[in-house]
Amino acid sequence: MGKTIAQKIIASHLVSGDMTPGSEVALRIDQTLTQDATGTMAYLEFETMGIPRVKTEMSIAYVDHNTLQCGFENSDDHRYLQTVTAKHGVYFSRPGNGICHQVHLERFGKPGKTLIGSDSHTPTGGGIGMLAFGAGGLDVAVAMGGGAYYITMPKMYKVNLTGRLRPYVTAKDVSLELLRILSVKGGVGAIIEWGGEGIATLSVPERGTITNMGTELGATTSIFPSDEVTRKFLAAQGREEDYVPLSSDPDAEYDKIIDIDLGTLKPMIACPHSPDNVVAVETLKDVKVDQVCIGSCTNSSLYDMLKVAAMLKGKTIHPSVSLSVSPGSRQVLTMLSDCGALSDILASGARVLECACGPCIGMGFSPNSGGVSLRTFNRNFLGRSGTRDGQVYLVSPETAVASALTGYITDPTTIDQPLHVTMPEKFLVNDSAVLPPLPADKAADAEVLRGPNIKEFPKSKPFTDSLTAKLVLKVGDNITTDHIMPAGAKILPYRSNIPYLSKFCFEVCDPTFAERAKAAGDGIVVGGSNYGQGSSREHAALVPMYLGIRCVIAKSFARIHVANLINAGILPVTFENPEDYDKLNQDAVLTISDIARGMEQGRLAVTADDGFKFYVNCALTERQRAILMAGGLLNYTKEGGQ
Repeated sequence: MGKTIAQKIIASHLVSGDMTPGSEVALRIDQTLTQDATGTMAYLEFETMGIPRVKTEMSIAYVDHNTLQCGFENSDDHRYLQTVTAKHGVYFSRPGNGICHQVHLERFGKPGKTLIGSDSHTPTGGGIGMLAFGAGGLDVAVAMGGGAYYITMPKMYKVNLTGRLRPYVTAKDVSLELLRILSVKGGVGAIIEWGGEGIATLSVPERGTITNMGTELGATTSIFPSDEVTRKFLAAQGREEDYVPLSSDPDAEYDKIIDIDLGTLKPMIACPHSPDNVVAVETLKDVKVDQVCIGSCTNSSLYDMLKVAAMLKGKTIHPSVSLSVSPGSRQVLTMLSDCGALSDILASGARVLECACGPCIGMGFSPNSGGVSLRTFNRNFLGRSGTRDGQVYLVSPETAVASALTGYITDPTTIDQPLHVTMPEKFLVNDSAVLPPLPADKAADAEVLRGPNIKEFPKSKPFTDSLTAKLVLKVGDNITTDHIMPAGAKILPYRSNIPYLSKFCFEVCDPTFAERAKAAGDGIVVGGSNYGQGSSREHAALVPMYLGIRCVIAKSFARIHVANLINAGILPVTFENPEDYDKLNQDAVLTISDIARGMEQGRLAVTADDGFKFYVNCALTERQRAILMAGGLLNYTKEGGQ
């Protein structure tokens, strides 16, 4: 039987394990990336391991999330990141150089290589033929130290594209259409490979948009072939030597195949407050718009920005609309300036923001109270924008511009204006904002600078054979990492200060949670389906661990979050009978007994203080059981675990 693209890369990087779906495999990692919202913790973890220098082919730290320097906290963290990376052999992308996924696609991604990043949208690298995974910071730290990355071998899905996109219909609309078909849970446990004759019509930036949004499907990752389109992109970036052709075998088998005719697609829009709440843009033409944001790792490429500039040229945005544009990298911004497109954007009345994540993670440009905000981003979770009652919609750049001009949600295909954008044969290459690490002979004596906001990595507790704990919080379906550990300008500066950060844990669901969890000593959280979807921020596991949470019982989990829970020493289990969820009340005291044997058997008994007894499943590998019994991955690694 032939292999898919992903199976070929997995096979060439396999350290151990059986490539049967559902089995655990360990992969050799070629590259890692971090961003500043998760990177501080990742490097604190790496330092704790005591390894002097990274062992990957390339590791790079980006500063793109928390570039606002309103106090000392962010500045101190950036200084720490610059000095700790220089000491340990990691490249450092300075603030303002761009969004990690956009810059990595432009300058460092290589077809056929493996990449893990402490950001859930690392699968953007699949647009260039990388096998790229979002992961928790601790997994990234272990990989930097030469350790393998462990995943459950995924199923293989294939999306066949035929035809060609019509004018004003985009790669973003392809992603939203697949979210409409599959939902935010539809890709769980699968790698999505994109193929068919239609892919030849999509540029690498467009492919990156699609693989970026695969994260919203819950997919392990997404990947495109490495073909002539890939080669031309790399050549334009001055990196043709990095090109490797990659394709699936003709007789490769897939667990699911989905066919999409690009020529039939319409502009799509995700309504509040979920990326899969998707309808056609034309159905919402009477919705008044207050704000439009263009950018993020999903839609900030030069290709996106040139189309935005062409649509805005000679026009003025509607008086009731506030429009922001965030180029994805210094390269994009410079080339926009050089060709005059930046002037067209500014002349329209738009505000041009720094080359950073910015509004996407609630770092500035929040909407007005109850305001309708159209964003070219990947997530529209409740409160993520920084405005609790903000009504956030996800759209393509073309829909965003059309709506900014009219003041209402507008189908861009109704615009009677040709849209022709020509990409340059050569990109402007200037990597001066990427600082190389110190040579090994100078690194040993280099000082790592730490500010007072950087606290020690929190300590977790090993499991004994029994746990009695209070059910501190009961929540519903699709609880995101933004529910568990909010982002935004108020909170993100404290990402390296777990004690302070803990005050905001589950604030969206229950402002009293942190206080009650700490008072309980040992605690349990109960959730519904798809618990922990969203970001790879391990803070959503580390902070509950700091507050005493020992176990999460849910109907189902998102992939990255369940891995982060295990790494933090929190036991993730699922209801054997989902109806038992309804029989549990918050503040009940639950006892889990015979934990070691139950973990081994994959089934644990739980008894409530009112006598109600139920069973939970714990599908854990031998390694995961050992990690939990040790009290988390850091303890396990320090004890010599592999």
